[in-house]
Amino acid sequence: MTGRRWLRRLDETGERTAMALAQRHALPDIVSRVLAGRGVTLENAEHELAPTLRALLPDPSSLTDCDALVARLADAIDRGERITLFADYDVDGATSAAVVTRTLRGLGADARIVIPDRVTEGYGPSVEAMERLAAEGTDVLLALDCGAGAIEPIAAAKARGMTVLVIDHHPVTTLAPADAIVNPNRPDDLSRLGACAAVGVAFVVMVGLVREMRRRGRFADRAEPNLMSLLDCVALGTIADVVPLTALNRAFVIRGLIAMRHRTNPGLAALITVARIGGPVDSTHLGYVLGPRINAGGRIGDSGLGAKLLTSDDPVETERIAGILDQLNRERRALEQRALLEADAHVTGDPPVIVVAGPWHPGVVGLVAARLKERYRRPAVAIGVDGEVSTGTGSARSIPGVDLGAAIRAAAADGLLVKGGGHAMAAGLTIEADKIPLLTAYLTDALGESVAEAVAAESLKVDAIAAPLSIDETLARALSEAGPWGAQRAKPVIALDGLVLDSVVPVGAADSLRLGFSSLQGGRLEAMAFRTTGPIGDRLKRARGEALHIAVDVSHGVFRGVPRAEIVVLDIADAAASVRNAA
Repeated sequence: MTGRRWLRRLDETGERTAMALAQRHALPDIVSRVLAGRGVTLENAEHELAPTLRALLPDPSSLTDCDALVARLADAIDRGERITLFADYDVDGATSAAVVTRTLRGLGADARIVIPDRVTEGYGPSVEAMERLAAEGTDVLLALDCGAGAIEPIAAAKARGMTVLVIDHHPVTTLAPADAIVNPNRPDDLSRLGACAAVGVAFVVMVGLVREMRRRGRFADRAEPNLMSLLDCVALGTIADVVPLTALNRAFVIRGLIAMRHRTNPGLAALITVARIGGPVDSTHLGYVLGPRINAGGRIGDSGLGAKLLTSDDPVETERIAGILDQLNRERRALEQRALLEADAHVTGDPPVIVVAGPWHPGVVGLVAARLKERYRRPAVAIGVDGEVSTGTGSARSIPGVDLGAAIRAAAADGLLVKGGGHAMAAGLTIEADKIPLLTAYLTDALGESVAEAVAAESLKVDAIAAPLSIDETLARALSEAGPWGAQRAKPVIALDGLVLDSVVPVGAADSLRLGFSSLQGGRLEAMAFRTTGPIGDRLKRARGEALHIAVDVSHGVFRGVPRAEIVVLDIADAAASVRNAA
């Protein structure tokens, strides 16, 4: 019903690998097929099945400029200089600030955290912010998750006498004139850590800092900071920033989830409580429950709330901030839903690229663009236009195979945008409101052909075809243990054939449905379908009593203290029509 072809993920070679993995590691057939479909082989299975930081954490010195940054930061600690952390307003920035702040505290130092406002200041350092921080007495500025390419602001900071250090992960071609820049995606870095979020890079740098302070005798009369206790923040930032779950990032997340379940960070513990997470925290909670609440402050409230929450040890303060973030997240959802309804009404026909504009909060336009992209399987641009000014702030999301970022950069170079940039799958822009129709025409012309090719080639990769009765808590637990799942390590997709839809019950939001199926082989199966506005929802609401094939995601959950398999429908197909087509 999504218009995608269902294709087997594994070819013949993959099938053989899956069989070998199942035999050698005593894995269920479905789990071995899932792993083989994500590049796991007999040779790398040990690290992939049980990644450990002991085996995978690199020497911090492998990062270009890390030794220089660590030495200067150690000097600042020894001299009692004033350190300011300037972090991005998203989850990666907040968790990076928390990891560095808590490490500095463990070393007997402290730092002020400054996070720019998304709406009034925008991303990264500005000249005005640098001059203000210099006037307020900052000796050493450490930029986190930003700053590597901020040439003019960093130059201004240096001119005012500040030492400037940077920990970042965004690709850059021309580096800012900082005293040290640690960024695995700078052109001259050979660390192979480019898949890490900024918080992962920050953790590696803090390992180097503790090593340097150990060399300087800092721990003769004090305990070393417990860096392993900070991995809960590393896991949260890694998942929320949607970086590839390579072996090291998976180790960060797996070890971080263990730390999080001990609730050693009071702020995270308060957020888990206010979010009503009953069972053990998993990667889905990080990406869809905790991350959005941390982000809510940066989107529509105080951008510094997330970092304050993660660095506070005061139970009263953490409870208060967690409550504020939870409320802001509810407000964010309401703003997003209202904007999405308005934006959806602007979409007519079958445009190759969706461009919509309205009086929407800048903090939700990226979410609106993402929802439109999911719904229509087209690149989407959502622009918030304030009636009192002549420019709009927009965010863009693309589909695989369409480089939307390149088109946005080209539009900026051609003078169509005030500014714009981004990568293949996501971009941001500022545009004069009267030029929005021109942007629509520009993107249609630039991307129309590649969108058509990408949509024609789009498919749903199925890992296994299974009997409904095999989808149980045991399988769900095994799949969960083979995770976590995320960017470049897609969640498993399992096809179940010939189920009869018995019940359809709307749940919560109007576009969520609880479904009940019966199997010809016996037994029943319950599943959820989310964001069903469109073909899937329309079909499900009139399909009671009919036979369907369903493609599902299976995860492990706990409901009222009882472990269970949680099943989410990704796509459906008419079983009778499939038989006719096959014939």
